[in-house]
Amino acid sequence: MELGNKLKNARMSASYTQEQAAELLGVSRQTISNWENDKTYPDIVSVIKMSDAYDISLDLLLKEEQKMSNYVTYLEESTNVVKSKKRLLKLIEMGIYLAVWSLAMLMFWFATQPDDAMGYSLLVFYLVLPVTTLNVSLFIGLDSGWGKGKWLMPLFFGVMYMLAEYGTFSLANMRAFDKFNVPEFGMIIPGVVISLIGMGIGSAIGYFSGRKVENNIRK
Repeated sequence: MELGNKLKNARMSASYTQEQAAELLGVSRQTISNWENDKTYPDIVSVIKMSDAYDISLDLLLKEEQKMSNYVTYLEESTNVVKSKKRLLKLIEMGIYLAVWSLAMLMFWFATQPDDAMGYSLLVFYLVLPVTTLNVSLFIGLDSGWGKGKWLMPLFFGVMYMLAEYGTFSLANMRAFDKFNVPEFGMIIPGVVISLIGMGIGSAIGYFSGRKVENNIRK
């Protein structure tokens, strides 16, 4: 049996129309039709979603036969593409945060006068860094590509929040008075808390969005 027929039979056994399956999988109805007519192949993420949605094991869904050998090769290639896209998304998310963080450091040393210290502190530590941390953490919470390891990220943001203060006001103080200051480890807490809030919101949005689609399909 060709892959398209396997997918069609699995969908029909689960009592889904093409429209319902498309909504559940987050694709168009035409995409479902193309898969079931062997016009295109589903990627690995879609195959896993179909396995869950249709309540059929991957082994049964993809049991290899001679006519499916090309698809098995395609699946291996698409898996590498998906992994690459997930890595790229992670790099973009972290790149945005690090770019804002670095810009804040540069502003302190090259665009801030002594009289601007209070304004800089309010702008960076009470607005720019918290908002950036919250938003990037929200997207990390939404991004399933991070896996369970994403819950370690609040510690990273907390440390970066502390280093932002240490690399600006503390370092300036050390240079002015020729002494060494220990980092204020308490500065880690705001970064951790803000990040946890953002990740919690993102994870909740992802969870309830998925549940809403499933409930709509099963009605």
